[in-house]
Amino acid sequence: MRHQHKINVKEEGLLFGVHPLLEAIRAGKEIDRVLLQNGTSGPLISEIRKHLAELDVPIIPVPKEKLMQFTRFNHQGVVAYISPVSFMPLEEVLQQVFESGKDPLFMVLDRVTDVRNFGAICRTAECAGVDAIIVPARGSARIGADALKTSAGALMNIPVCRSMNLKDTLQMLKDSGIRIAGASEKSEKMMYDTDLAGPLCLIMGSEETGISPEYLKKCDELIRIPMFGSTGSLNVSVAAGVITYEIIRQRQP
Repeated sequence: MRHQHKINVKEEGLLFGVHPLLEAIRAGKEIDRVLLQNGTSGPLISEIRKHLAELDVPIIPVPKEKLMQFTRFNHQGVVAYISPVSFMPLEEVLQQVFESGKDPLFMVLDRVTDVRNFGAICRTAECAGVDAIIVPARGSARIGADALKTSAGALMNIPVCRSMNLKDTLQMLKDSGIRIAGASEKSEKMMYDTDLAGPLCLIMGSEETGISPEYLKKCDELIRIPMFGSTGSLNVSVAAGVITYEIIRQRQP
């Protein structure tokens, strides 16, 4: 199953101010996240909060100095990132995959914040036929023009699902019959010695600290890539590619 995002890359960017953000919301623009100056309030801010809560868009409180890094003009305490791709509901993607008759293959990126790594992983995932990329609403790379470029356009062709509560999302996948495999250099089990066929979700963690402990507890399998050199680990985008294609190899008849 492939998904074609209907986007205009030129529309990607930043919005400043309360009224432009409200207009974007009403126009159905895809909003990645909103930075809100500490202490900002009022009827229009309350309306914005209500709309963003309904859309599952994260609001990040920041000091005024943070917003001044973006513009010297009147931002009214609000800066919004507009995403060049549309986020897909995971439940919808899951239903489509099951209806197609194939075994689902999802990838969760836990706190992968480097835009280039994010884009490279999405490129590999799309080439390998991964059904969707799942990212947390907070603590993930911003999906902007740089991510789109690094992915070589792959972000236009693979569903991206945003999770407001990744722990609940993983449990939902498990309840749907999908096994969770986490990539961890601390695991004693090699990926080659692990059954990775069938419905699966692969979690890749941040390069600094790996997968969050609360998500490790959700994993049915913890796997690692064999390492023979003196370097401790692979770049996360390279590791994601290696494991993904081992999964694809095991799925071949």
